[in-house]
Amino acid sequence: MEKKKLVMIGNGMAGIRTIEELLKVAPDQYEITIFGKEPHPNYNRIQLSTVLQGDTTINDIIMNDWAWYEENQIQLFTNESIEKIDSNNKQVVSAKGRVVNYDDLIIATGSRSFILPIPGADKKGVVGFRDIANCEEMINTAKDYKKAVVIGGGLLGLEAARGLLNLGMTVDVVHLMPHLMERQLDAVAAKMLKTELEQQGMNFLMEKKTTEIIGQDRVTGLRFSDGSEVEADLVVMAIGITPNVQVAKESDIYINRAIVVNDYMETNVKHVYAVGECAEHREITYGLVAPLYEQGKVLAEHLAGKQPKPYEGTILGTQLKVSGVDLFSAGEIYEDETTKSIIVQNEYDGVYKKVLIRDQVLAGIVLYGDTKDGNRLFKMLTNKEDVSGMTSVNILHGGCGAVDASSDVASMPDSELVCGCNGVTKGTIVTAIKEQGLSSVEQVSSCTNAGRSCGRCKPMVADILAYTLGDQFDQTKQKTALCGCTSLSRDEVVEEIKAKGLQSVKEVMNVLEWKNEEGCSKCRPAVNYYLGMIHVDDYHDARDSRLVNEKMHANIQKDGTYSVVPRMYGGVTTAEDLKKIAEVAEKYDVPLVKLTGGQRIGLFGVKKQDLPSMWEDLGMPSGYAYGKTLRTVKTCVGATFCRFGTQDSMGLGIELEKKFERLDTPHKVKMGVSACPRNCAEAGIKDLGFVGIDGGWEIYVAGNGGVDLRAADLLCTVKTKEEVMDISGAFIQYYRETANYLERTAPWIERLGFEHIKQILEDEMKRNELNERLDKTLKRYNEPWQEAIENKEIQDKYYTTISIPEMN
Repeated sequence: MEKKKLVMIGNGMAGIRTIEELLKVAPDQYEITIFGKEPHPNYNRIQLSTVLQGDTTINDIIMNDWAWYEENQIQLFTNESIEKIDSNNKQVVSAKGRVVNYDDLIIATGSRSFILPIPGADKKGVVGFRDIANCEEMINTAKDYKKAVVIGGGLLGLEAARGLLNLGMTVDVVHLMPHLMERQLDAVAAKMLKTELEQQGMNFLMEKKTTEIIGQDRVTGLRFSDGSEVEADLVVMAIGITPNVQVAKESDIYINRAIVVNDYMETNVKHVYAVGECAEHREITYGLVAPLYEQGKVLAEHLAGKQPKPYEGTILGTQLKVSGVDLFSAGEIYEDETTKSIIVQNEYDGVYKKVLIRDQVLAGIVLYGDTKDGNRLFKMLTNKEDVSGMTSVNILHGGCGAVDASSDVASMPDSELVCGCNGVTKGTIVTAIKEQGLSSVEQVSSCTNAGRSCGRCKPMVADILAYTLGDQFDQTKQKTALCGCTSLSRDEVVEEIKAKGLQSVKEVMNVLEWKNEEGCSKCRPAVNYYLGMIHVDDYHDARDSRLVNEKMHANIQKDGTYSVVPRMYGGVTTAEDLKKIAEVAEKYDVPLVKLTGGQRIGLFGVKKQDLPSMWEDLGMPSGYAYGKTLRTVKTCVGATFCRFGTQDSMGLGIELEKKFERLDTPHKVKMGVSACPRNCAEAGIKDLGFVGIDGGWEIYVAGNGGVDLRAADLLCTVKTKEEVMDISGAFIQYYRETANYLERTAPWIERLGFEHIKQILEDEMKRNELNERLDKTLKRYNEPWQEAIENKEIQDKYYTTISIPEMN
């Protein structure tokens, strides 16, 4: 049966959840095309504040990576918005002129930051807080400027302020109302929050109305309605959101405040649907993720031809963490003449609880500092439970006042909501743990979606694991499964491969009873690596199980094009190679030619279909800028030219790179070779670093120059180049054999212990054994890029059919 065509405008959380749900109930019904305005795959917008605050990276908040779209045969066009919907001809037209037909169309365009319509709002240094680009602009601004003002004392504004403090800026928070977060907190709780945040370093300008942003080209300050002013190098507006409905406005789709939909997320135009923050249901638009996911589930089932229960709206319960303070609120916040309140205030411990009761049922909840009873109280509120026979202590503390986590979990009914973002109950989690043998929070999250969005329910998920598994939990709670497809850890998978003589990725997943028989983008590359590491002599690499970049022999960029980086051993090149690169750049109209941080030349913006012929024209080895292997060996000019150099750093660097190139490793490996302690090649922050001294070399290991900066440890001092190669080979092989897949040497050495690794490498017999296994492995490598050039089947499969966007 021919698949219907489904097009979705928008690549955000609500839309992609709809697609995920659709793939569950009707995986073969649609050919799916998605247009995303941003250059990224789907990411967790809730976690943007953690990126700004430095707790996570952009990669950490990606929810569905490039491989997910490929695996599900979804055509994704990033950096490409839709300009027109032609509902008569059932077509969409993109800003790049691309025309795509549809049978069904989903509008999931989300929302954007509301920018005050005041003079100066268009100046440089004025930004919203809604996407990755906003975060990047704030992070970059903080490098050169130090005075920030956040307009808006709601959740988003306070999270932005906390992040800017972490970036070293001084921060004023401007708020129009008398107290913070007035939609979630009453005056008492808001005052406690304000006091806490002032102690963290925030300054508050309350009841201030901004009338103008001052400055010439760039912002220099704000002016308020009372005539006062405040200096600012950066202004972050976090005062609300505006639905993105422009593309719908220019068609026949009915708009009120947002795109109006019915209980099945249908618009007034047949076969056109809307979901998420751009949709208005029963005169309400939702900005929290839980109701948007409910909408997505209903829409997915409707598209699949099921008869879902209609979406009837959501009573919101908001569980938040603002700058380390837990908050929960639901229903009404403020008392009136028809309500009675139960209030507990403990300023010493920073705890405040208020419950509003009307006609013997809960009407509202405010919890500050201690939110463990939030879900229970919320259930009482939504179910309209009669509380007339309960004491105030029973209402606020669940009757027994128990604080033991297992007792709390035991008393929870199966219907109680644990993950509000994703609508996951205790019963769903318990069933998944029992039926699928789950033993970690990570597995529960992958299987049920609990904890996958804001992550604040993960401690409760851990408590449910402990309660459900009982005595078994002590043995399993520290085990990290390879992924959600299996309950086995890395070590268990490796042992099973060895014990059962498993030879292929498919065999591993079949024999070890993978829950998802095809695996996923996380476990397939890992299993492929472990098989190659174990079967040194006869393993045939499973190309289909490689990460996308490794399949393509190039590094995918944010706009869907690729970078090509030829190998330059030790950063040394020739006039002949430079000519080749220049000619290729000219021939393929390469938009950017750049010197990389690894002392090589990168060609950026290369079209996918040009990759095989470009490599053929270059005739140079791949620099593996995309691979989980040795990336670069950075060198200084050394004793050959430098008057300070004591050793031949270029010679050693070239020899190291030529020996270890192509070798698969758990993650990328970088080396640096400096000819003297001045350390121009930055050997002290590399996975393997070498520093020349009089009479020999110092060898440093497990450094990291990335987000988690780590100085390398001095492993040993040796006299000869042969000793350098011997120690380096043993170190790399031990890393290959004991690290988790995608674990860099820095966390690996922290996990195993530096002294343990040093002891292994000091044992000459073990060192020789490691090098023997390494040398056997190195013999089997051919250039995968050369294989791709020569193999027509590989070219056709990987360079013409992968669902990754191309440049026009």
